Amino acid sequence: MRMRRKKNLVPRMERCAQWLISDPQALRGNWRSLLPGAKELRIELGCGKGRFTCQTAAAAPEVLFVAVERVPDAMVMAMERCAAMERARDMELHNVFFIDADAANLPAFFAPDEVDLIYINFCDPWPPKRHAKRRLTHRDFLLRYRQVLRAGGEIHFKTDNVGLFAFSVTEFPLGGFYPEQVTHDLHAQGIQGIMTDYEEKFHNMGTKINRCVAVKGDLPPQPVLEANTPEA
Repeated sequence: MRMRRKKNLVPRMERCAQWLISDPQALRGNWRSLLPGAKELRIELGCGKGRFTCQTAAAAPEVLFVAVERVPDAMVMAMERCAAMERARDMELHNVFFIDADAANLPAFFAPDEVDLIYINFCDPWPPKRHAKRRLTHRDFLLRYRQVLRAGGEIHFKTDNVGLFAFSVTEFPLGGFYPEQVTHDLHAQGIQGIMTDYEEKFHNMGTKINRCVAVKGDLPPQPVLEANTPEA
């Protein structure tokens, strides 16, 4: 469903300027300058309305979070949520930032081995097979992620879509990521971790949440194609 165009988008974005990185390429290789001493740099691909983003950042002030969102209307709501959290909790969210960008362009914004963890929460499943390459867990995207993730870096993936989850668990090894934790009912024994708005809605409806943690390893060996031998 297409998100409605938000009223007064530009002034609202300006009021949230402290969290918005307008030139992410300028920080390539130097993101930790935003939070000197940061233990980790984590990226969230598609932050939606920002519940997971803000609460995760608040829970780990020693970790630097960067939310990558290509829909400004969603991103402004996420940043406003950060502002609301600061007021409600009388605190400063100094460790979370947002960039208006596409996940396909991560290597332009982050240097090799600069990122420790990537979150992918409830991305578009793109169900038709002809659209498989648009899925954020397709191997073409995975090869981009591995350019910026350090050795042993992780992808944390959650979805309610059974088909997308099955596709992703199979696809991860093709991009050199190996599932170490796989669950088809994350909250079966009670709420685990911080939920997104979407996740809470569907969990309350009885929908099971799938989760996978995939770790960066070596790329699988590529098949060797035999050269055609010219006829004598």
